[in-house]
Amino acid sequence: MSNYQPKPEHKFTFGLWTVGNPGGDAFGQAVRAKLSPVEIVRVLAEVGAYGVNLHDNDLVPIDATPGERDRIVAEFKQALQETGIGVPMATTNLFGDPVFRDGAFTANDPQVRAYALQKTMRAIDLGVELGAQVYVFWGGREGVESDASKNPLDAGKRFRDALNFLCEYARDQKYDLKFALEAKPNEPRGDIYLPTTGAMLGFIATLDHPEMVGVNPEMAHEQMAGLNFMHAVAQAWDAGKLFHIDLNDQNFCRYDQDFRFGSHNWKQSFFLVKFLEDVGYAGSRHFDAHAYRTEDAEGVKDFARGCMRTYLILKAKAAQFNADPEIQALLAEIHADDAGVAPLLGAYSREKAGALKQHAFNRIALGNRGMQYERLDQLVFDLLMGVR
Repeated sequence: MSNYQPKPEHKFTFGLWTVGNPGGDAFGQAVRAKLSPVEIVRVLAEVGAYGVNLHDNDLVPIDATPGERDRIVAEFKQALQETGIGVPMATTNLFGDPVFRDGAFTANDPQVRAYALQKTMRAIDLGVELGAQVYVFWGGREGVESDASKNPLDAGKRFRDALNFLCEYARDQKYDLKFALEAKPNEPRGDIYLPTTGAMLGFIATLDHPEMVGVNPEMAHEQMAGLNFMHAVAQAWDAGKLFHIDLNDQNFCRYDQDFRFGSHNWKQSFFLVKFLEDVGYAGSRHFDAHAYRTEDAEGVKDFARGCMRTYLILKAKAAQFNADPEIQALLAEIHADDAGVAPLLGAYSREKAGALKQHAFNRIALGNRGMQYERLDQLVFDLLMGVR
């Protein structure tokens, strides 16, 4: 077990809302005592986490007075200093209060949209005060149950206007801050706008300051739509937009289960970790997950330790994969270049196009060639099961 102990350089983080989840759901009340933010920080320090992330109202109640706000923040900062826990990311709760029942930035009521901007600016100030360098936007209620209620073009413009406004605010305040947009297909709305990471990447290109804005892909959110999470992460990385990441797990096409990382989809989790480690992702590994409702306070610690331990085990498995001579020899064979067609591929030229049009391909032979993917996939399974 000592081989898989978390260290600060692993940058493992949890949200106040994750380890602090008391286990209530739509069908039952809480099963664990509610922890204060200071108590949560001490739990995270005990299990070896690097940082804690938060929504504004995870720390400061929405109806707190200025004096109460200052006292709560001071106590929280003291706990951070005593434990060495940092706050790499912050966000705003724009979905919990009844005022946001029709959304925040996309709400039909202009007063709600203005209030959402006010609340977010104050929350950004709080995040920066605590040391956050990434600010996440999850559009929890930015959507509809009935398309009769909103024009999606109007909603998109409102969301764009809000992000442009907030980018300018951060720039005007000289904040060293990047924004990260988090996609989800549905829940708690019937349909949430910009439902996938790919949709968010397309939207970012329409902003006034796209260089400030990236994505925060969440594993469970892509899996809710039946998608391959690693592919979404790779697209974000390729675009230079992987500013943050949320790790958890669940069954495909279910509600947002937010299970412990690696608890269900071992192979998907393995290839995700391998990708992050291979490309050198340097950001936080944030676990946006919850302990099972069956757990007590000690079980919550087991959950948090399990998230980090699983990541480190899969990191070791990725290194084993990269060093395995049989796997690497097979991959070299599968990916081998062909000197006969190499000059025809790559960047376009008129000469290359002409030569390619004249080249004789043996279509039948190409169509009959085995790819050895069955053997490769079994080797992956053997490696993950510990028999290699």
